[in-house]
Amino acid sequence: MNLTGARESDDGILLDRLLPEGPALVLLVAMLAAIFVLDQRTELTPYQHLYYVPILLAGVRLGYLGGVGAALTAIVLYHLANPHVLSFRYEESDVVQIALFIAVGVTSATLARHSRQMHLLAGTDDLTGLRNLRSFESGLRTLLRRARADRSSVGFVVIDLDRLKSLNDVHGHLAGAEAVRTVGRIIGERLPGGAVACRYGGDEFAVAIPRWGALETTQFAEDLRDVVLRTAPVLAGLAFPAGTLSISAGVATANPDAHASPSADADIVEGVELFRSADSALYAAKAAGRNRVA
Repeated sequence: MNLTGARESDDGILLDRLLPEGPALVLLVAMLAAIFVLDQRTELTPYQHLYYVPILLAGVRLGYLGGVGAALTAIVLYHLANPHVLSFRYEESDVVQIALFIAVGVTSATLARHSRQMHLLAGTDDLTGLRNLRSFESGLRTLLRRARADRSSVGFVVIDLDRLKSLNDVHGHLAGAEAVRTVGRIIGERLPGGAVACRYGGDEFAVAIPRWGALETTQFAEDLRDVVLRTAPVLAGLAFPAGTLSISAGVATANPDAHASPSADADIVEGVELFRSADSALYAAKAAGRNRVA
């Protein structure tokens, strides 16, 4: 599945957004050091159980390497803080404690990984691997907020696969679905850095590009149109010549008012207006004969 350009910082589990990796690592070291001091001074089991907290944090935020690394660090500190363990004269509780350190590190990393994957899939279009509409709207709002803060623009492209109904009628819906997948792959492979793209209808796509004006965005749309036209697709197991597929595209740009009060409603209104402008341009391209950018 192609997930190119499909994710920005608005996605992911909550802790990823609240605690970047750098601060998470600093916090992890501080927690392990503080727990080690408590363990060394008291040698009490309740304080030793506190090692689970930084191990959980590392597993969730830093993945397998972080979870296992924190667990191994906790094991070393546990030995240093408890002389009887340092001599490797383990009691049953010591063995259980050490085993649980490793288990907690691995399990927390596994659960966090699955959570991220589920979150990713929930915002992904199954056919193309691009964003779905809900995820795209979230990404577009983020781009508009940044553009307002940076006093920059956002380029927007609406794309439609030409004559999909004819392809479905002649060669079947499987061929049509693979045509849509082919166009989605081409879009995903050519997304500029920071851009977001989605399939929002059967054969309709939208792309938002940060800090791009009309000229750059139009050239991007023209390049996509050219690549699609030159592609010789394989649809439903049949090889088709170049020129079988074509797209039409409408381009618009937004320059959010930096002096306007930022709000979720303002971002929604701006996004709707941007889409309408690009959609109107798309209709003009279709009316002018398709396989063109307006």
